[in-house]
Amino acid sequence: MLTQTDHILDLNNEQVIPLLLSGDEATFEKVYKHFIRPLHVYAISILRDEDTAKGMVQNVFMRLWERKERLNISGSIKAYLYGAVYNECLNNLRHQKVKINHQQHVVYMTKDKVDEGTGMELLDLKEKLQQALNDLPEKCRTVFQLSRFEDLKYQEIADELGISIKTVENQMGKALKTLRFKLVDYLPLFIWVISRAFNII
Repeated sequence: MLTQTDHILDLNNEQVIPLLLSGDEATFEKVYKHFIRPLHVYAISILRDEDTAKGMVQNVFMRLWERKERLNISGSIKAYLYGAVYNECLNNLRHQKVKINHQQHVVYMTKDKVDEGTGMELLDLKEKLQQALNDLPEKCRTVFQLSRFEDLKYQEIADELGISIKTVENQMGKALKTLRFKLVDYLPLFIWVISRAFNII
């Protein structure tokens, strides 16, 4: 005998949203499994970053479950989820823009100080950066160095290494995340050096 949740993949089924908002775990699981992949692809198209996109989609589903009693969903569950992911991605982009503006402000405020002479700090940064680069996986390190220190475009790097542009983008993303984390105490100097394509090694 079929239960109400057996019809969940019929997205026009009027029982889907009430069951979902009532906390029916089987309904939530089926909605999650049906939409997780296309929503991830959709988020990637906005953010151009797989890991961040995955996080945004997970946030939407987590909020859907945690706040189900307070939600008022009109229309289809598909429209709601895509709209929620879109808004989550926009909020992330706005947050990143604020961070970038702040970093640029810090760079501007410290530029004169750097130019006038923070020799010891810059020398220390070079040492720390070299150590952080050595800790990167070989392909990740090579892609970063070709991009930042050889000034090659992603297509040129892909051609030289015999890999796809997507792989280049992923490796660069991993390298930058790792370096920002390891050099957090030197972030203003690090941003300044990288932005000027300074031959630091």
